Amino acid sequence: MTASLQNGASYPSNIETRLFINNEFVPSQSGKKFDVVNPATEKVTASVSEADGADVDAAVRAAKTAFPAWSALSGFQRAGYFYKLADLVESSNDEFAKLEAVSMGKPVGKYTEGTNMARFIRYMAGKAADVKGESSLQTPNFVNFTFRQPYGVCAAITPWNAPVTELFFKVAPAVLAGNTIVVKSSEKAPLTSLLVAKLCREAGIPAGVINVLSGTGPICGAAIASHMEIRKISFTGSARTGRAIKRAALESNLKHVTLELGGKSPLIIFEDAELDKAASAAAFSILYNSGQVCIASTRIYVHASILERFCQLLVAAVRKQGGNPSEGNDPLVSTTVRGPQADKGQFESIMTYIAGSRKAGDQILVGGAREGDRGFYIQPTIILEPDEHSAVMREEIFGPVACVRSFQTEEEVLRLANDTEYGLYASAFTRDLSRAMRMARRLESGTVGLNCTSPMMTLDMPFGGIKQSGEGRENGQHALDDWTELKTVYVGL
Repeated sequence: MTASLQNGASYPSNIETRLFINNEFVPSQSGKKFDVVNPATEKVTASVSEADGADVDAAVRAAKTAFPAWSALSGFQRAGYFYKLADLVESSNDEFAKLEAVSMGKPVGKYTEGTNMARFIRYMAGKAADVKGESSLQTPNFVNFTFRQPYGVCAAITPWNAPVTELFFKVAPAVLAGNTIVVKSSEKAPLTSLLVAKLCREAGIPAGVINVLSGTGPICGAAIASHMEIRKISFTGSARTGRAIKRAALESNLKHVTLELGGKSPLIIFEDAELDKAASAAAFSILYNSGQVCIASTRIYVHASILERFCQLLVAAVRKQGGNPSEGNDPLVSTTVRGPQADKGQFESIMTYIAGSRKAGDQILVGGAREGDRGFYIQPTIILEPDEHSAVMREEIFGPVACVRSFQTEEEVLRLANDTEYGLYASAFTRDLSRAMRMARRLESGTVGLNCTSPMMTLDMPFGGIKQSGEGRENGQHALDDWTELKTVYVGL
């Protein structure tokens, strides 16, 4: 059911705000709640139960109880539940869209996470029976083999920028591999995770297999990271929080950790690039999800001979793709193309970076200011030739801001592109196949796009970072393997 708003858009009603433990929605044991604020209106959307250590303990107990029976099922049997879940997720795309619109500002007309994740769930369910080991007959009088087995109780801590996608990137392979799991969503965008919990119950997934908590990082997240009965944790978010989680894992029970952290992705435009295509792709990369994407191409290096022409095309593409705020920017209206930043803190952080660049005397080609007087909207911003060691070039801004710098040679641009502690995504546009392959080999990142850029990803290929962008991989067969432990068995004949 929905309630109508004056502007004709529809607003979600009957929003679930409790914790999901052992297939039941329950209030937090402390009774505490936190507010979720609509970043388009700056008004409270819902008050959500806030989990603490006691709730984490309850969720872990439920997961631990469910593990023996769940892990004893075959991959085919576990997949059956997830095929049902995929259908439910797909049919709920519009409901997911509305919840994310009023919690973190994603426009409903651009929302496809439910549909995309239904495909991902089906893909992973089809892979569930492919969790297997190897055998060897190389030792006389022995048959030796390996097999993969689930860890047991696991955990996932998901970010606010893509809550449905990131939840399923972790939960689907983890649970299909035989684990049970405790999920903590971001306090900025917890509502869609609770809808996922409801759909898991409707799909018949047994009690305790999937538990969903809402809470803050310093309290709920810390309790999960340090819990002695959680054997593995996967986290997507900032490098600072990732370090804290890994430290807590090391200091507790040495739980295994998968981290997908920040990025400062370089995009290289060579002189032989197809400029219209490159400019359009670059604009889309920094505008997608209002720039709140870890793989956004925020450092654009352009060959000096084409700098002026490329900048003209890029500014035009940003203006075209960024939408016209005078035509409305309500995320609940289907014609809206770009939403606000997720919350006040994110908005203020981005504006601080822009102000610092302006103070340094950098040329701002487009944008550079707040958009409107209500909501956390920021004009898409392109900064020309900032200092290579400035904050806007070195730090992850996580907003619709990109920096453009020129280069002369291939060796120079490789040095510049790799001069970062991040290594999540890198891109290059060139018609020279040999040069493209050199870029693929020498760019220091977990993913390289050639004549394409982020957010280009596919569900069947591994994704993850190097350097301080993380460790471990999600998606594809690698994801299932990453949620299992390898055991070796020697059989004497």
